[in-house]
Amino acid sequence: MDVSDQSVRLTIEAQPSDPAVTPGFMAATPFEPQLSDSPPRPSVAADDGKDDDNNEASCSARGRLDDGAAGPERRLTLLALRLAVLEKAASGLGALGFIWATVVLLGGFAITLERVDFWSVTAILLVEGARIFSRSHELEWQHQATWSLSLVDAGRSSVRLVARSFRFVFRAGGCDCESGKASGGAAASCSHAGRSGWGWRSAWTWTAWPWSWSWSFLSGHVGRLFYWLQLASATACVVLSGVRLARQDFGDAVDARTNRRSALDIFYGLALAEALLFHAEKAAWEWEVSHGRLLERVADECRLAGAPGLLAIRRFFYDAYSRCIEGSIFDGLRMDLVSFAEELIVGGSHDEQRIGVGILVNVAASPRLGDGALRRVGTSPAVVERLVDMLSWKGAAERGARASAALVVSKLASKKRNALRVAGVPGAIESVSSLLYAADEECNLLGLLIIKKLARDHANCSKIGTARGLLDKIIDFSSIGVGGASPATGPSATFFMAPARAKAVQRSLQVIKMLAETTGSTGKQLRREVAEIVFTVSNIRAVLQHAPAAQVGLRRLGAEVLTRLAMDAVARERIGGTGGLVALLLHMFLRPGGSEEDTDAARVEAGEALAMLALESPRNCERILRAGGSSSSATSTATVDSLVDALGDAAIGVGAGRILMNLCAYTGGSSEWFPQLRRATRAAATVLREVDTVNESKPLEVSLGFAAQLVRLMGPHELAHHLVNAGVSEADLVSRLVSVLATHACPSTKAPRIRRFTVDLVIALLRTPPARERWLIAEAMAAAGMGAELRRVAETTSELECFHVFSGSAGLIRHAVGLAALVDTALELMSTVAEADRAPV
Repeated sequence: MDVSDQSVRLTIEAQPSDPAVTPGFMAATPFEPQLSDSPPRPSVAADDGKDDDNNEASCSARGRLDDGAAGPERRLTLLALRLAVLEKAASGLGALGFIWATVVLLGGFAITLERVDFWSVTAILLVEGARIFSRSHELEWQHQATWSLSLVDAGRSSVRLVARSFRFVFRAGGCDCESGKASGGAAASCSHAGRSGWGWRSAWTWTAWPWSWSWSFLSGHVGRLFYWLQLASATACVVLSGVRLARQDFGDAVDARTNRRSALDIFYGLALAEALLFHAEKAAWEWEVSHGRLLERVADECRLAGAPGLLAIRRFFYDAYSRCIEGSIFDGLRMDLVSFAEELIVGGSHDEQRIGVGILVNVAASPRLGDGALRRVGTSPAVVERLVDMLSWKGAAERGARASAALVVSKLASKKRNALRVAGVPGAIESVSSLLYAADEECNLLGLLIIKKLARDHANCSKIGTARGLLDKIIDFSSIGVGGASPATGPSATFFMAPARAKAVQRSLQVIKMLAETTGSTGKQLRREVAEIVFTVSNIRAVLQHAPAAQVGLRRLGAEVLTRLAMDAVARERIGGTGGLVALLLHMFLRPGGSEEDTDAARVEAGEALAMLALESPRNCERILRAGGSSSSATSTATVDSLVDALGDAAIGVGAGRILMNLCAYTGGSSEWFPQLRRATRAAATVLREVDTVNESKPLEVSLGFAAQLVRLMGPHELAHHLVNAGVSEADLVSRLVSVLATHACPSTKAPRIRRFTVDLVIALLRTPPARERWLIAEAMAAAGMGAELRRVAETTSELECFHVFSGSAGLIRHAVGLAALVDTALELMSTVAEADRAPV
């Protein structure tokens, strides 16, 4: 039996951009909780189901196209039905002829038959016996020729066979399939592998062994020998019976031999009819299969290209024909390519499994018909288990079948119900992880794709995290292939990354992100483990620094991963302490390379990462202010000024406000940085105006929080000055705050901190100097009904308002002071300020 390699060629394309991210953090972020029935996260699954498909269709998953027309393989089953009808009719007539000859002629007239009729009947019985014998064995040998993955064509000469053998041997030896590198250098498979209509090549390359070629040669030619023996037998039967019917010299019909002529006429007629039916069957076979090239046409329509595809179709046809012959003539009609492939995968030999997965990978890759096939495959536990088992095949001859099985599994895992079945197979995660250790880049990419799709379910994230060495290998693929990044101020524009490598980095970062945003105790453990791997942050730093401008999506993914990892306090400090990383994020956030939509998305994610790093981390706040390691006041002043200027940028304004808010909250009290942060108050007029006018919940939430921090940095009479510049009076500001509390009578999932920041601003206003301004604000609050609104807030507080960030619906990083305590402080200040001096000077 010969050996083959089913090579699947992946076309590496540019990463499709995620759905548009609304400027100003309108997309869901870790700063807002995610409900369990929320839609899938678009940034994670943006390319799911689109990696390798296009709009062309292939053969039907159920033998029919989606519009109800018969599928290509249906013509084969119908041909098998017609041939089986002729074969069974001929066999029936042959059986009747045998009975007639043995019982009536040889039993009743054996003594009185003329010598020529005796030997004619005997010869017909012998040649018909030989035909029946050769018929039963011809199908076996022809079927046997399709059991091994060979290029043998039973209808071609041995000279042409040997020539083709040498051609394929030398072709297979001329490419570096093991390394996955073709002559072009960046291709993901052999250079001679073509491309099918879906972006995947399902043609096989071949490596021939002499003994297997001999077996295939023997099987095919023995079958052809039986085929010609049948034709010779049937022809002899036609000649003998036809001659005797024509001559009618059966002797004198007297006495007991009166019915002898009729008996011989019936026998010769039955023999002639049987032989003619057999010839009609063979003629129909040759017309459709050899002259009409039906097998080749069906293989082409099913996108089963090349000799292996034709071998698979021939095997399908022989199986259908065998079922029609051995059982009911309608048994073959129940066959289609999916059920045929499933049978080969589950119950076939090693080579048959490779044929089956080669068929299945083409059907599953059809964008119009693949869903139906995958639904059927997904409901068969035996098929799913065998496909998962094939992922761990490691032989050189099994490389292509392994990649094909990986593609089918990746398609299955696109649906959650199928992903659960795949993950439920014992040892599934280990089998998938073995793809990451393969020398073939295709298997690596498919392994990452499967892991990414399995990671959508958080239960699978736990299995991925506990699989030995898997996290390290996933993170290893996030390396872009350069040395450690230097603490430069911006990404390099000269570094080139091969498309296949870029795809691997992309999928690795996607998987890391999904693991990092896992909820519950599992997520906490995974974030800690991922951050503790020493290559994680440095690889992401290299991505931020060296990823080309054309691959800005990689930098966005890197920033997203940092944001999720920074949800852990230990990881937050480890990330901030990685040299040059904060400066790269700040450069990415403030100085984009263009105004494209994906660039804006990358800037938004960089802002998310900086805001998360600054959260409750004075050391990271200092690193942001130093912006690259310098401790000079000029550098920190420039950083604050740049962030203040960014407040007017529609894409990143809210992000800049969130960063400045955290910088002021966790570093503003430091005497070292107070002068630099005081410069942020020049944005106070803009922020106060937004508090008074903005209605969108997220921008309003950040404006309220930033305004509260700015008020704390202001000196005497400075608040009044900024209010005048903003065109807002104290009464207007107080009325707006009361309105915000009244509008958000209950906690909001879209802006869970909006009431907290409103109360925080109320407290900051009641503490601002001088005393007269505090008294005027307190009077305005009393007149506007602030006290009643604050008490209503105290009665409706929830756990939702007690956290800075969220992992799904679980809260992380609890606020140091609860909202109820803030409300009590605000009410106490209102009372204290109002009673301290009714008319202070």
